Amino acid sequence: MANVPLIDRNDTTGTVREHLDEISGAFGTVPAMFRAVANSPAALASMWGSFGAFGGGTLGAALGEQIAVAVADRNSCEYCLAAHTALGKRAGLTRDALAAAQHGESDDPKTAALLAFALALVNDRGQLSPADVQAVRDQGWTDEQIVETIGQVALNLFTNYVNIALDVPIDFPTVPLRRAR
Repeated sequence: MANVPLIDRNDTTGTVREHLDEISGAFGTVPAMFRAVANSPAALASMWGSFGAFGGGTLGAALGEQIAVAVADRNSCEYCLAAHTALGKRAGLTRDALAAAQHGESDDPKTAALLAFALALVNDRGQLSPADVQAVRDQGWTDEQIVETIGQVALNLFTNYVNIALDVPIDFPTVPLRRAR
């Protein structure tokens, strides 16, 4: 049971109702995470707006899901790991590619470098060196993509923390964590 009420969109009005209707349209339902976040209209607007913004970003859906899976596994967020694995499959990723992403790995060296960068951000709480940034550039990533990656990591930290701290029930097929807790 979640540590906050899971808001039913039929019991809401205004911008919360608008956002929950959009979320329902995108997913066919309102996932429990958004129902928990709906306790704060500002947090819901921020989270949903960020998902929308990154949906139109330069990294693309598949890479965004690989980043999300890597961050979720690193933070032991079972909810986000389940959700982003399902979304990753919808974005065309294989089960093997998603399992590799849990470790921050990929068969593609360029993708592997960006996933390693994302996990370094999490592990080192953003305290990276100019050489760390240059290493990603050396793999062909642009400054726009590097900044977008930092934004995606931050969004995933937000969702991980919401789901872990509020004990949001998982409403996607579960996926085993690969990292030791």
